[in-house]
Amino acid sequence: MLVIPAIDLKDGQCVRLKQGRMDDATSYGDDPVAMAARWVEAGARRLHLVDLNGAFAGQPVNGEAVTAIARAYPDLPIQIGGGIRNADTIEHYLNTGVSYVIIGTQAVKEPAFVGEMCRAFPGHVIVGLDARDGFVATDGWAETSTIKATELAKRFAHDGVSSIIYTDIARDGMMQGVNVEATAALARDGGLPVIASGGVTSLDDIHALCDVADSGILGAITGRAIYEGSLDVAEAQRLSDRLTGDNA
Repeated sequence: MLVIPAIDLKDGQCVRLKQGRMDDATSYGDDPVAMAARWVEAGARRLHLVDLNGAFAGQPVNGEAVTAIARAYPDLPIQIGGGIRNADTIEHYLNTGVSYVIIGTQAVKEPAFVGEMCRAFPGHVIVGLDARDGFVATDGWAETSTIKATELAKRFAHDGVSSIIYTDIARDGMMQGVNVEATAALARDGGLPVIASGGVTSLDDIHALCDVADSGILGAITGRAIYEGSLDVAEAQRLSDRLTGDNA
């Protein structure tokens, strides 16, 4: 199971939000490439990038920073979300060296778009399902839909989606622990590998996710915890390797 550091980009800064609120951001630096270097040197095998401005704007805003990281680490798998609403944006990111694009809002509003993009860019599409009380939220978490995350995941299981990133919004940035039960249930019922997100705070969370990794949990994204020191990336990945036997 991969331990995946998150780099959230807002106005060119590396930040973390609490429960997705743009007005509750903590800045951790203004050099995204240097931040990427920090996590690569700690042993990260994949990075999770989010264009927070782009999520609200509906188009890339911090694309230059994403491109700079991808070019600095051409052999490192990178996944990017935020403002990905059309094929041109996906093609641009993949051409700059990004490995995976994350479709979130558009997956909820126009599910057929996911299948189209999977056919156009096979193996490169991840769907981000961000849920509040089990229901999917969109538009930078500003809107909550009436669609359950598990129902949407099942729909995408046959489209060729690489994986699902599942974020429990109530846990995100709150340092309260990951929602293991909901994450494992989505992996079992949705039919796709799941990357956990939201509340991954300590080695206990990594341990708990590893315990249910065989249900289909591919990785765990962590943000505020690694910036504030409650979780060490290298230590967490070593623990995950030991518990899941994954040294890839």
